[in-house]
Amino acid sequence: MLPGDKSISHRALMLGALAEGTSRIRAAGDGRDVRSTAAIVRSLGVVVERHSEDGRTVDYLVRSPGVDGLREPDAILDCGNSGTTLRLLAGLLSALPMTAILDGDASLRGRPVARIIEPLRRMGAVLHARRRDSLPPMTVVGRRPLRSVEVRTVVPSAQVKSALLLAALGADGETTITEPLATRDHTERMLRARGVAVRSQRAGGDEVTVALTGGIPVRPVEERVPGDVSAAAFWLVAAAIHPDAELTLHGVGVNPTRRAAIDLLRRMGARIDEMPVGSTATGSDAGEPTADLTVRSSALRGIDIGTSEVAAAIDEVPVLCLAAAAADGTTRIRGAGELRHKESDRIAGISAGLAALGARIEVDGDDLTIRGPGRLTGAATDSLDDHRLAMTFAVAGLVADGETAVSRPRSASVSYPGFFSDLERIRA
Repeated sequence: MLPGDKSISHRALMLGALAEGTSRIRAAGDGRDVRSTAAIVRSLGVVVERHSEDGRTVDYLVRSPGVDGLREPDAILDCGNSGTTLRLLAGLLSALPMTAILDGDASLRGRPVARIIEPLRRMGAVLHARRRDSLPPMTVVGRRPLRSVEVRTVVPSAQVKSALLLAALGADGETTITEPLATRDHTERMLRARGVAVRSQRAGGDEVTVALTGGIPVRPVEERVPGDVSAAAFWLVAAAIHPDAELTLHGVGVNPTRRAAIDLLRRMGARIDEMPVGSTATGSDAGEPTADLTVRSSALRGIDIGTSEVAAAIDEVPVLCLAAAAADGTTRIRGAGELRHKESDRIAGISAGLAALGARIEVDGDDLTIRGPGRLTGAATDSLDDHRLAMTFAVAGLVADGETAVSRPRSASVSYPGFFSDLERIRA
């Protein structure tokens, strides 16, 4: 069973904190990242109850006094390993009249925050971070109301956009955010479900503008979180590269701004059947489309993956590199520099790990070239304590000759606590 979508689970907890009343989040993600967000929401004076009847499916009940009843935290807010938690909460806290410090583990302290500090300062919040405002920990001194602004981002980032939308809820007019490329739109959909009008439109070429007028209260809702498509990607690749496999994944989120990995694998020749099973809708234009996906052993071929496609599938690029290593021909992945600023330098990590397994992979700046098909041979791989790398190398071990060792495998619990038990069931 796939975990609930991590990105949506984070947002549901935060929006539940802003909505007066009770919100119910069904089938939520339960990795360490989501638990970090839940703990911080509690520290703001919100009652957050976690329920699990079967030990795997998790529901959250969020009972909030509403935005005006939130309290200043008594201690430093520990975001753990979660960049989503830190960046989105910076936006939420900027619109509250309180002071808070956001920190995390050693990995999170190496992840950049300057891109959110500058626009939030323009809105009137006071933010400071170490190393010339580039790295956590980060202090946020919020105010209400904030100023509405027009922001044009240079690097497409759903986290930056979402932080600004959360801040814009407490601004005194319309805030607009223009991105060079469309990024995942979970925040926009979820705000609409909660009664907040969000306008999205093409701004010319690939640019997309999102606009929100502040001062509209967020309503509590009950919603079901779809299966995490980033988690699904590991099984889609596993079955596609295995010589004798057929897997069905139920209730996967197939949001058009999030499903790039599915479409890229199909372009590579993966046999993936998709059966729509409805939507998680709780309001007009608000739901997340879901589908059952069945994938079978496939003859993959190399493709070119451009910068915009990399941005759309940024979390799935490591496991797509594994698919490329098993594909016939050459795969080129361009403009993947954002991978250097995740839980680890994923370009360095995936290239070193796949090379150790026998793949032919080259790195040129922010571009990767993978020549297949290669015969993978079991080897020792280093996850760099990064959940995406740990799961990618474990999937590689399904098809590699001999024994594959993955260092620091517990990092998988950041997003997918049940990954290795699911891997064992599938392997058997």
